[in-house]
Amino acid sequence: MAESILDKPLNEGSPLSPEALACPHQYNNRLRAEAPVYQCPHSGVYFVSDYETVRAIAKDHETFSNKFGQAMRPMGSEVDPDIAAIQAKGYAPVDTMLTEDPPVHRRYRGMVNQAFTARRVATLQPDIERICHDLIDKMMHNMQSKGQVELVTEYAEPIPLTVIAEQLGVSLDDYELFKTWSDAFVAQLSGMADKEQQLESARLIVDFQHYFAKRLEERRENPRDDIISDIVHAQFEDERPLDMPEMLSILQQLLVAGNETTTNSIAEGVLLWSKYPDQFAKLKANPELVENLVEEVLRLSTPTANMWRVVTRDTEVQGTPIPKGSMLQIRFSSANRDESIYPDPHTFDVERTNAKTQIAFGYGVHMCIGASLARKELNVAFRCLLERLNHVELACDEADLQYPPNVLLRGLAALPVRLS
Repeated sequence: MAESILDKPLNEGSPLSPEALACPHQYNNRLRAEAPVYQCPHSGVYFVSDYETVRAIAKDHETFSNKFGQAMRPMGSEVDPDIAAIQAKGYAPVDTMLTEDPPVHRRYRGMVNQAFTARRVATLQPDIERICHDLIDKMMHNMQSKGQVELVTEYAEPIPLTVIAEQLGVSLDDYELFKTWSDAFVAQLSGMADKEQQLESARLIVDFQHYFAKRLEERRENPRDDIISDIVHAQFEDERPLDMPEMLSILQQLLVAGNETTTNSIAEGVLLWSKYPDQFAKLKANPELVENLVEEVLRLSTPTANMWRVVTRDTEVQGTPIPKGSMLQIRFSSANRDESIYPDPHTFDVERTNAKTQIAFGYGVHMCIGASLARKELNVAFRCLLERLNHVELACDEADLQYPPNVLLRGLAALPVRLS
């Protein structure tokens, strides 16, 4: 049996290795204990893993910039000519919300803020409930015929993807396309894709661009009450409208952030129910705990596990000098299991008193714009399941569950369960 990364000294492994990314919690425990600010000798990247420091860095956008778009492109190397040839058929990537800093970031974000206000999100609850109950009906039918269901594709994925498609104002007839495009963006972010996967992702992203460029032009002529119309008619403070690459960048981020992270949290929540039947029983007896349940699931799942920053000036973090221009990764999934903040941090506790302090949505100016929508989707998705189910049981060995390695995101590939 090959030696585990956990059995080696830190400097012999890498936080970016597939093993550390797929099963990060024990590795993060070591980082927090041995080197909460750690420079990997193989990549030169700095990794920050404790709660207070991660939060402080996330808040300091002047020293730790989100303008990491260029830096993410294979560690300083040129784009592969085959990939570049495919990308040339679409629109060049530009920095907007995720990979910009204030004040420009604030202007981009302001253009889509209205779609995610608490008041606007509250109006979506009946639609989300309808979607959830329809999916549960289908799952229970499949339970009768198959004896089990696959919760990711049959429940966790369709909820947020349907909601964000409806908010964007695009046809649900194209649902499979949206999922395929979202997967392509995730593969691009993963840092794990081989050449063939990179080529396929590039092709799919160009398809996405042309599809939404057409929708944007349609809304320019015939606006509706949807996010695409809001974006195409938005203006900067100098009254300049957004150009096509900017609009596509914003839509790309909304499509991925609007479904991938919520999907992963729903699936992780149901997995936790199967592992902790006493907590499931508490929720059945006390549905008012669902709001806190959502925060505890977000803490333990942290679907945006890590995020990049670029250091803008020579600085020091916990006594570690970090020079200007360095790449740094803040590990939200580690911060959310910091034992100095969360006693018994790996245990699922729906009554955890400080669950709301979790930072799964990030912190500071780059906190997830869709946090209120994600919370609403999770709240409704879990409430509907609690209303309809008496029992949740994993339909495979836990060791068989897979989390595809990804440098930034983390979520279950599949979750086979038996429901009654």
